[in-house]
Amino acid sequence: MNFSDADGEIIIKIAREAVTEYLKSKKRIVLKEDFKTRFSFNSGVFVTLNNSTTLRGCIGNPLPEKKLYQSLVDAAILSATQDPRFPSVKYDELNEISFEVTILTPPIQVKVEDPLQYPTKIKVGRDGLIVKWEYGSGLLLPQVPMEFGWNEEEFLSQTCEKAGAPSDCWKRKETMVLKFEGTIFKESNPMEKVVRVAL
Repeated sequence: MNFSDADGEIIIKIAREAVTEYLKSKKRIVLKEDFKTRFSFNSGVFVTLNNSTTLRGCIGNPLPEKKLYQSLVDAAILSATQDPRFPSVKYDELNEISFEVTILTPPIQVKVEDPLQYPTKIKVGRDGLIVKWEYGSGLLLPQVPMEFGWNEEEFLSQTCEKAGAPSDCWKRKETMVLKFEGTIFKESNPMEKVVRVAL
């Protein structure tokens, strides 16, 4: 699925409206039919909220289990209210928060003969990662290693840590690594121009 810049603007607008309405009235917004029709295909999506100094919330679903218009509203509300790392966003904070939406391709398992091949099978600046091990899983979006300047091995290690695993867990045969790509749109500043993020 290719997304135009105009698509990005409306996706961000709906994410912001969904959070604004929910924080104001505890109700979900009623989506217009043309928006639902345009985005009526199944897709994973993450919504990230940032203020001027730090992350304020990030939640989503990597799997294409729901229509994009549904998963977008779910992820937006959850990122503002249910991220366990942060207190819930307050309504009067919203004009200081920038919205970012990442629309995901379906995750695919990275197949290797030897786990040490993983760094050659993924690409920083293109892929996001999911690591699954015996006690859970962790996900990092494609933009994260770019923000921190990680190479492929560091990206794998950090995704292991996100899963609550030792950083070298990706070197174990029983660990599963999946990758996905993302189309990213964000507000350049709170409530300002929406830009496509190039990795």
